[in-house]
Formats: sequence, C-alpha cells, structure tokens
Amino acid sequence: MTPDTVRAFQRLIYRFYKEHGRTFPWRRTRNPYHILVSEIMLQQTQTDRVTQKYEQFLTHFPDFPSLDEAHLREVLRVWQGLGYNRRAIALKNIASAVITEFHGNLPSCPDALVSLPGIGRATACAICAFAFNKPVVFLETNIRRVFIHHFFRGLNGIKDSKILPLVEKTLNTSNPRTWYFALMDYGAMLKKQWPNPNRKSAHYQKQSPFEGSDRQIRGMILRALTVEVSLSEREIIRRLGIDPEGVRKNLIRLQREGFLRKRRKGFTIA
Repeated sequence: MTPDTVRAFQRLIYRFYKEHGRTFPWRRTRNPYHILVSEIMLQQTQTDRVTQKYEQFLTHFPDFPSLDEAHLREVLRVWQGLGYNRRAIALKNIASAVITEFHGNLPSCPDALVSLPGIGRATACAICAFAFNKPVVFLETNIRRVFIHHFFRGLNGIKDSKILPLVEKTLNTSNPRTWYFALMDYGAMLKKQWPNPNRKSAHYQKQSPFEGSDRQIRGMILRALTVEVSLSEREIIRRLGIDPEGVRKNLIRLQREGFLRKRRKGFTIA
C-alpha cells in the first residue's frame, strides 16, 4: 500500500463522512464513563436500539458510583429491551472494579481495560479511541466491511489478521476518533448493499433466530423478576406460558451466571 493509495482511501472516507456522517449522543461526549456505556451497549446491538436506551441509562446511573451502588434488579429493569443481559452485569461489575482498582477513573490503555469484565480487545481499543483519542488499531463489524470491500475484492475467507495491518497503515493518528467514526459510517452504508461484504470474512457467523431461543426465555424470566421481587418456579412457568422444561433449564443457567438467587419462597434477582 503506497502513500498515494492511503491518501486516496482517506479522502474517499472523509468525503462520505462529511456528506453523510451520522449523529449519535455518545459521539458528542468525551466522558469515559458515557463512552464505556455506549460501547458495551453497542456490542451485538443496532444503533437505533441503543439510542433509545443510552440516555435513559445515564439518567438512572450517571456515573460509576451510582451504578456500583445500584441493585442488579434496577440495572436490569432499565436495561430491558437491549437484550444480551450479561452486558448489564458486566457494566455493574466494571463500575465496582473501576472504583476499587482504579480510584474511580476508567483506565486509558487497552491492556488495563481488557482486565475488566465484558471488555474484549476491540471494545478496549474503541474506548481508547473515542474517549481518549488514542491511535489504537481495532476492528468492528462496520470497519471490517469497509476494508473487505475496498482491498479484498474477489476473495473469500478473509481473516482479521490480514485486515488489521491495513487498518494500521490507513489510520489517521492525529485524530483517530473522527477517522473511526467516518469508517464506521461508510461501513454502515455498505451494509445496505448486496451481498454484504462481511460474508466474505472468515469470522462471519449468521445470528441464530431469537424467537423461541434460550435468549428469549432468559429475557422473559428476567423481565418478570424486575416486576416482581420474588417468584416461584411454578409462577414463572405460568406467567411465561411456555415449555416448562425450557424455563427450568434457563433458571439453572441464570443462577450459575449470577443473575438469580433461589430462596425458600422462590427466585429473586441476585
């Protein structure tokens, strides 16, 4: 990749961003806590659903101490509608770790961030780029789509290890925050094309149906227990009106994962 190729690519991406860049509330802040919340919410969830919940969550839990002190039941109640409830537990555990291990300040380097619950390498780097404007290198689904579309035409089974060096070579190190916004918005545009370039990725996986899945049953159980403080297994089965065996199986899993506690009178959120 020559310097001319890099400059041409950057011009193309910035031109699109100037004309079609998206606006989100988490792009209007540099608050590390706010950006952490948005990045955890955006894991496996579309931006329109996150937009509906992001400011509501911050109203209820405006900082690390308020989230740390909140009961998990209240956190899950506010989280309802986003799915993948493990992320809500992860956020609460992150708040506790930041207060106890980092004196209430979110660390600004990826190696420290990945030590926190629910934060992988890509999320850690995204936080560093968006909260601290650090020139880190990472991939997420929209960025991956851009590089596959432009640099791997006619190829299939493309590994991230082949894409990351190109991300590094084309990175605008003086303002990585805006550069990554521009890449993501260009990638979101490409998603509307057919076929989706990400289908050529070696890491592409089609999401399994939600209807009737364990994910749906788990969400239904947790939703019921954010309304009622305690419910017996029989009451949960009756309220959900679905296969009792599926309910029992997921009650056990939710206990193991720290969502629920079983007491003499029934189940409660931990």
